[in-house]
Amino acid sequence: MSEKNTILICDDEPDIVNLTERFLQLDSFKTLTCSNGKECLKGLEEKHEEIVLILLDLMMPGLSGFEVLRNIRSKEDYKDIRVVLFTVKSFKEDIEKGKDLGADGYITKPFSGNELRDYIKKVLNR
Repeated sequence: MSEKNTILICDDEPDIVNLTERFLQLDSFKTLTCSNGKECLKGLEEKHEEIVLILLDLMMPGLSGFEVLRNIRSKEDYKDIRVVLFTVKSFKEDIEKGKDLGADGYITKPFSGNELRDYIKKVLNR
């Protein structure tokens, strides 16, 4: 793993955010959180040099996760940041759309802590 070890969790459900933070901190990841797409882009703009991965919910108020992902992938400064879609939507069309937009992975909720941590390590070690 690189020196960068901050994961940005973007989800509008506070319980999911808190639980996810706890699991990631077990592996010594730093976490930043936001509850909507606009906050995600603002946090990314301010902290992109620290962020190694974004866990991005698809269904949020304002900008959807797909819109945020499209914006992220359009910026050269963010090209090395991994994005894992993090959602209850597990339809094949959503997974394909995420891949087409440049997502590095897709994990569905509900999730187990071990499953989440193992998946993130796998994505980061690609």
